[in-house]
Amino acid sequence: MGRGASIGVFSAAAALVLAPIVAGFAIGLAASLGFFPAIGADHLTFAPYYHLIAVPEFWGALGLSLQTGGVATALSLLLALIFVAQGGGESRILAPLLAIPHAAIALGLAFLIAPSGWIMRALAPLLGFERPPDLALVNDPAGFALILGLVIKETPFLVIAIASAMAQLPVTRTRQIGASLGYGTLRIWALLILPRLYPLIRLPVMVVLAYGLSVVDMALILGPNAPPTFAVLVTRLFIAPDLTLLLPAFSGAMVQIALIALACLSLWLCERGMMRLAKAEARMGRRGGTRIPLSWITPLPRGIMGLGLIGVAGLLLWSITWRWVWPNVFPQSLSLRAWQSGDWGAPLQTSLEIAVISLIIATPLALLTLEAVDHLPNKLATPILLPLIYTPLLMPQIGFLYGVNIAALKLGITAGVAPVIWAHLLFVYPYILLLLLDPWRAIDRRVLQAAADLGAGPWRRFFAVKLPLMLRAIMVAMAVGFAVSIAQYLPTLFVGGGRVATITTEAVTLASGGDRRITGVYGSLQAALPLLVYLIAFLTPRYVWRNRRAMQARVT
Repeated sequence: MGRGASIGVFSAAAALVLAPIVAGFAIGLAASLGFFPAIGADHLTFAPYYHLIAVPEFWGALGLSLQTGGVATALSLLLALIFVAQGGGESRILAPLLAIPHAAIALGLAFLIAPSGWIMRALAPLLGFERPPDLALVNDPAGFALILGLVIKETPFLVIAIASAMAQLPVTRTRQIGASLGYGTLRIWALLILPRLYPLIRLPVMVVLAYGLSVVDMALILGPNAPPTFAVLVTRLFIAPDLTLLLPAFSGAMVQIALIALACLSLWLCERGMMRLAKAEARMGRRGGTRIPLSWITPLPRGIMGLGLIGVAGLLLWSITWRWVWPNVFPQSLSLRAWQSGDWGAPLQTSLEIAVISLIIATPLALLTLEAVDHLPNKLATPILLPLIYTPLLMPQIGFLYGVNIAALKLGITAGVAPVIWAHLLFVYPYILLLLLDPWRAIDRRVLQAAADLGAGPWRRFFAVKLPLMLRAIMVAMAVGFAVSIAQYLPTLFVGGGRVATITTEAVTLASGGDRRITGVYGSLQAALPLLVYLIAFLTPRYVWRNRRAMQARVT
């Protein structure tokens, strides 16, 4: 691939990912300032912002989002560090948990911790509850349930990011040097490893922070209602039948972007402060261990993430339950009536259609992007590659998706499945690119040079050498991309104009008060689809390489 072709690939990727985001943001910014001719607003004014601030729940929603998103990010990072520090060699087994959509995790957790959920049923004989307690365990005013759900979902993501970053550092040698200097385990991590590790995981941590501050589907299921989180408040303004609320909604979208920008800046400032404290502590020359008991902390990451899996199992159990009387821990009778009576066939077909087409487009484009990176100077490729990866992940969906819908309508793209696929690609492509980047860079260049010496051209090396070596990574990336598509709520709701029903949109809708059995069906489908694709991704390399012992070692 020549330089011209490489620039062409980057241009196509930018047109796919960055152009819609920029267009959506520009439309949203203009509308937030009162310019939205579609509803007769044709002059610039700050009135939409004044209208937004006048909303009774504005300040409460803003504070709640900062609280839930900030605390969830801090806890997820802490638990991920503990998990990896205590031997996170098993981090790869967390990939299936990473694949389960946020809404499925939230539904499972809601069924688990609700006053009539599994936990209270198990505790009822001990606590003497004759009926479910009148406690706000789900949708609690402080957002504890939402924080727990975010921690369950985001900790595996950070564990995998930290494990990947640690592979680039001489961690074992650093531990040996620290031990020889008389440092305890905690001081080795705090003073020697973490200062070198954190710059490598800074962007993934910011991605988690941005998501925690702007999540909608999880907040609708687990979060408070009065006030809701800020992203939910803005979503309500967007979908309200009163068109006069559109302009304050766009203002809210811009405030959401500013909120995340300020939160990321604050995180960076905290990072600088912690680095200075670590340097000052190192200069003091203290040795030895710590009095903080860590033995009771180490099981926490596994226990909290295990709650997510138990909750998903609860979804499946509720989907086949017919009679489940309080306070019995298990149902008295089972039935498949919920599966037989539920109208889930059409949403399932739509979800599969969108996810598969998104993968068919995103995966080759991501591979071609990486191939283009190899043929451009790093100083030119990196400034283009990083925005392609992180802009859709750091930019709140609420900040540009409604504008993307308006832009699509101006281009004659009416609401339906096609624009929804386009919206899903904005997120599927960056995730696939992010997951393939490190394995692509890890390919032994000596193998490629040997192929070139044997007369293989660039494309022959791409298809005959790189793709076989990347097979496992490609399959895992496709599985994650599939899960990302299945999990999309706001892109489907906004860009689909409310007329495209998927498993996720139906599950979130049913969570507000529908039959638990039907909700369990949709939640089970939402969790099972990505897990099935993960199983296929795991088994495919083993089958393809069944007669190649050396290649088999790459998937063990």
